[in-house]
Amino acid sequence: MCRLDEIQDPGSRGATLQQGDRLLDVLVVRKGPSVYAYVNSCPHTGSPLDWVEHEFLSLDKQHIQCATHAALFRLTDGLCVAGPCAGSSLTAIAVTVNSGMVIAASVTPAAVNP
Repeated sequence: MCRLDEIQDPGSRGATLQQGDRLLDVLVVRKGPSVYAYVNSCPHTGSPLDWVEHEFLSLDKQHIQCATHAALFRLTDGLCVAGPCAGSSLTAIAVTVNSGMVIAASVTPAAVNP
C-alpha cells in the first residue's frame, strides 16, 4: 500500500488496492507504532473522506474527519463518534507492516461489493 515512513506520526495517507478487476480507495492512519486502514468511504453518504489528497485527519490529528460533513471517526477502530453517522463505523482493512512497508492483509467482502 505504502511505505511506513511516508506517513507522519500521527498522520494519514491514501492508497488504492487492486481487488480482482476492481480498484478500492483506502486510507491508512498511523498513530505511534500502530497502523490502521479503512475503505475511503463515509458510511453516511458514501463520499470519500479526504479533503485534500492524503489528508484524512482532523486539525488536532485525534480523529479521521469526513470532508463532506465533518463527522469524526476514532483512529483505532473507525467508529463514528460525532456527526450524522454517529455509531456507524468505517470498513476496516487488516494491515501488517513488513520491512517498512504497510501491506493489506485482507479486505472484507462487504468492502468490495458494489
